[in-house]
Amino acid sequence: MITIKKMPISLGQFLKFADLVQDGVEAKIVILQGEVKVNDSIETRRGRKLYPKDTVVFRDKTMLLVTGTCP
Repeated sequence: MITIKKMPISLGQFLKFADLVQDGVEAKIVILQGEVKVNDSIETRRGRKLYPKDTVVFRDKTMLLVTGTCP
């Protein structure tokens, strides 16, 4: 579960925030290659907006987005 302070967040920003990629370039590459799923569908748009209760799957890791205060 990943807690985001301000929603919505773009898919590329989320991958960086969750430390799944090193930078925006890597995020762009893995997204365009179809390595990321949002709500069980492959997503190829880096700017796709994510909202509470969306799930992101990347490299066998599944994350559920929730709103709240970041620790």
